[in-house]
Amino acid sequence: MKSFAHKGRLGVAAAGMAGLLLVGCGSGSGSAGSESAAAIMTSDSTETPSTTVSSEDASSTVPSSMGVERASLVAEAELLAPNGERIGTVDFAVDGSVVTVTAKVNNLPPGFKGFHLHSIGRCEPNSVDPNDPSKTGNFLSAGGHLGADNAAHPGHQGDLTSLQVRGDGSAELVTTTDAFDMDAVLDADGSAVIVHAGPDNFGNIPSRYAPAGPDAKTQATGDAGDRAACGVVRAITS
Repeated sequence: MKSFAHKGRLGVAAAGMAGLLLVGCGSGSGSAGSESAAAIMTSDSTETPSTTVSSEDASSTVPSSMGVERASLVAEAELLAPNGERIGTVDFAVDGSVVTVTAKVNNLPPGFKGFHLHSIGRCEPNSVDPNDPSKTGNFLSAGGHLGADNAAHPGHQGDLTSLQVRGDGSAELVTTTDAFDMDAVLDADGSAVIVHAGPDNFGNIPSRYAPAGPDAKTQATGDAGDRAACGVVRAITS
């Protein structure tokens, strides 16, 4: 019995000392103790802080040539079908030596479509080809590709990324180039944007099909077919 009583007194004393230690820790540094206790009690529900990046901070890491937000919009073209229907627009924005071309079109058959800048700012249906008066057709008045005299396709200044028209007849494209400057586009005889009826092969004709290499027509046009839409490029004046 004596041993049991002695152990009981020791247990009570130990509990008392533990209580004093807890109280001392809780009051030893003002509110720090209560904050520590609160943290322990709520550790299961505490969320990890997240880092918030503002849109301004995020945009500062994107080169300006990746979009038109920092570039200056200098010209535009309204795309027309041969029947005069307005089917889209093309915008030109400049940032240094880089031109950003943004196209939005509708009411075209699905698939890839050749997309180029042509050397004359005239969009006339059923017109004469200025380079070959024996030929007539829709928008032939716009001439050949911009810079076609200096290189073979796809090395023309006016050769652009193809449009991919979706099943609903619409397409959007943003592409950048430093192959031309807007002075060449907006010169005395102007320029026009052409959307072709078919895909552009970019002069890629394997030698197994053409051992002598691409013919003159492929080097001139990329075999993109008829001209489905045309838009005269016009300067935007403030």
